[in-house]
Order: sequence, then C-alpha cells, then structure tokens
Amino acid sequence: MSTKTAINGALGAFPPAGLASARSISHKAAQLLTVAARANLDAVPDDSHSNLGWDSDTHRFLSQPLPGAAGPIQVALSLSPLAIYIVDDGKDGDALMLGGSSYANALQWLDSHLDGHGLQSATDVAIPYDLPEEAALVTTFEIAQQDGELSALAAWFDLAAHVLTEFAETHGDIEPGPSMVRCWPHHFDIATYVQLEYGDFEDARGIGVGMSPGDETYGQPYFYINPWPHLDPADLPALPEPGHWHTEGFVGAVATADEVLSVENPVAGLTAFVESAFAAGRGKLGV
Repeated sequence: MSTKTAINGALGAFPPAGLASARSISHKAAQLLTVAARANLDAVPDDSHSNLGWDSDTHRFLSQPLPGAAGPIQVALSLSPLAIYIVDDGKDGDALMLGGSSYANALQWLDSHLDGHGLQSATDVAIPYDLPEEAALVTTFEIAQQDGELSALAAWFDLAAHVLTEFAETHGDIEPGPSMVRCWPHHFDIATYVQLEYGDFEDARGIGVGMSPGDETYGQPYFYINPWPHLDPADLPALPEPGHWHTEGFVGAVATADEVLSVENPVAGLTAFVESAFAAGRGKLGV
C-alpha cells in the first residue's frame, strides 16, 4: 500500500472537530520531549533546539539528538499508543505507556533514563511560553475513551509531514529556501518556513507553510500558507478548492480538515492547494 493510500484511508476515521481532547493530551505530552532537550542542549536564538521531528515510519515525534555519555539518544512520543520511548542508536529502549500516568510521574521516569545516559534532569526546566489552557490543565493522561481520536490525530500529522516534506523538496532551489519540516511544541504546529530573500527574519519576505492540529482559530486540524509580510486582505487572489483565505488575526490561505476531506483524494487535493496558495502568495510578495 502506498503512503498516499494509507494516509487517505486513515484521515476520516474520526471527525476532525472531535479531536480537541486528544490534541490537548498530546500537546502536553510533547512537552516531555522539549524539556529533555532544553535541559541538555545549548539554546539557539530561534529555539530550534527544542523542536521535534515527525517520523512517518513509526508515526511518532522525536526530540533533537541529546549528547548521552555513550552516544546520542532521542526521546520519542507516539500518539497511538500514547507512550514515550528512549531511542538509543536508532533502536527503541525502555518505554512508558502514558495512559493513566500523571505528567509528574512521566517526568520522573524520563529523569531516571536521562540520568542513566549521563544527561541532565528535565524536571526543573522552565518552558518559556504559555500552553493553551486546555493543554496546560492536563495533569494526568486520561485516554481510555480516546484511542480513536489519538490515531486520527496521528494520521493528520502523517499527512502534514508527507505533504510538507514533498513541498520543501520541490522548492529546494529557492534561496535561502525552505527550513526543515519540524513540529514546534509551543503551538504544536508542524511547518516549514520558506525564506524568499536574505536578510533579517523580521524584514525578509517569506512564507510559512504548515499544519496546526487545531487551536482557538479553528477547532480542528488546518493547513496554512502564510506570506510575510501579511498581504492586503482587500486584494487577495482567488484560491482553488479545498481552502479559503483567512483574514482575522492573520492573513493566509487555509484548508481545514473538513475542507481537505471534502475532495475525492485528500492527499492530491491538499498538495495542489498548497502549491497554488504558495504561488499566489509569492506572486503577491513579488519575489
């Protein structure tokens, strides 16, 4: 079965608007990976030392490599089953099933394994951002009724990683060009940023292309193509299905999960939409 066929078959398994609880639990669990990185890696200005990769083969997040005493390790988080793993030399070591576990107990388990690899404890690491309230309030990973939701959420991250990685590779000839596709644990979105010209990040033109698993703007996963600087909302080009222009709070092309599922082939439809919206945004930026 092809990657595209497998993703298409999993996306509609659970209604996208019903993923809020799974999203909050997963968002909180992802902080376990980022605090391990913050405790053991030198901070960099863009905070990328704390971001996460998505491994489509194992359907899980991976921290940046951590400098263990006997070689690099990574901390992994799978969504279905909800669990964290210690990955040593590319191989799974010990794992903790998070269902029923408290966040505090998961941190203790993580610290014991970090210590076993000669690494610093993560318990006292301060996260320099506020999580959404629904994620911040998660103290215990109660997942008894949410296996289907977690699997569906993983399918949306699979889709995003697949489409965004192909997109970044397609546009690799742009300079400075696309960043690596990574998940940012603050907003829990997975994205690449295409810098279209050299210069200071705040001033240089570019386009963010990514997926949010849902937030206060849309209560379901949604894909976004956000040109920077923001486009004039009064002068936006037409977009093809399955998305639309969003103009409240930010100006960008958006395709919600429901919109993606409305087309016959979600992977192909989303891929075409992302390419068209990127071209439209680039045209308006004039670079």
